[in-house]
Amino acid sequence: MPCSLARDVDWGTVSTSTTASGSGALPDATPSSLCAREPHVPADRLVAEMVPPPRFDSVRFETYIPDPDQPSQSDAVRVLGAFAAGLGESPSGAAKRGFLGFGRKSAKTPAGPRGVYLDGGYGVGKTHLLASLWHATPAEPSLKAFGTFVELTNLVGALGFQQTVRTLSGHRLLCIDEFELDDPGDTVLVSSLLARLVESGVALAATSNTLPGKLGEGRFASVDFLREIQGLSAHFRSLRIDGEDYRHRGLPEAPAPYSDEQVTKAAYATAGASLDDFPQLLGHLARVHPSRYGALTDGVEAVCLTDVRPVPDQSTALRLVVLADRLYDREVPVLASGRPFDELFSEEMLNGGYRKKYFRAISRLTALARDAAPLVRS
Repeated sequence: MPCSLARDVDWGTVSTSTTASGSGALPDATPSSLCAREPHVPADRLVAEMVPPPRFDSVRFETYIPDPDQPSQSDAVRVLGAFAAGLGESPSGAAKRGFLGFGRKSAKTPAGPRGVYLDGGYGVGKTHLLASLWHATPAEPSLKAFGTFVELTNLVGALGFQQTVRTLSGHRLLCIDEFELDDPGDTVLVSSLLARLVESGVALAATSNTLPGKLGEGRFASVDFLREIQGLSAHFRSLRIDGEDYRHRGLPEAPAPYSDEQVTKAAYATAGASLDDFPQLLGHLARVHPSRYGALTDGVEAVCLTDVRPVPDQSTALRLVVLADRLYDREVPVLASGRPFDELFSEEMLNGGYRKKYFRAISRLTALARDAAPLVRS
């Protein structure tokens, strides 16, 4: 069965206006298929893309709107602003200061945490704050790196450990979004990498849904890697950020899933749209390395999916989480038929060690479904 879903469509009911499709596309534009793509991502692209993604390219501390009922959000803005200012103006300046820039220390023996760790639930604006820190740090973009935990481990896989250390050790700041330990290999790798970077004077900042000392719990035998986990925790001062999921704060409910026909018509009427059968797309993701999921969506203006159904197993679910993150970062709306996104993951998954990842994916996909609503004319 082919991956894409070219179907006979009654074009008489399809609008080609920009209001209906958001694109003004002619209805005979055949949508692409993500299943037909097998992107190759060279190592130099992985390095060049270690900047805040499009959704967070223009965010700043000033554009973050703290919830007045959650003082931890305002506190985080204040602390992170001081952290950015304290990194200094020379490449070695950050290494000569203690946390937040107070107290001069040896570059090779920094006292206290050399980084800040934003802990909180999904949708409280942690990535917004992390990207704002990247933008506020007084250094050239080439001296600052921003990426997800998955992207960082993929960079090591592409460059090798020593070359990654050499590439990043001259940076003033490394921001790691969605810091999570899923297996022992990542634990040892990242523990060693961050230790080397801190020794070189690189300041660290990370976001997560899990306190650093509890990373890995429920996912692998983390008690066997306490030394590495405690070593990671020692690099950071934790900042707790409380609040409700801003992606749905004061917004209408996400639209219910559409019919296959509605999704197919919208895909043909929207320039740059892709159209895929959801189960087949899940199968394709198993054949594409997660480091390439961003490239998988290059040039895609909307992702249209038919027959969305619960994912069959944990490995498939985790791959879907990565794709959801990349789509959200790139602001790609998702139009779908089948089951609602809050039924993607089983109760067992939502109660297991990866539950916070799954809730984040549901939150982000729901936001993207809301963004896709204008593609369909009621």
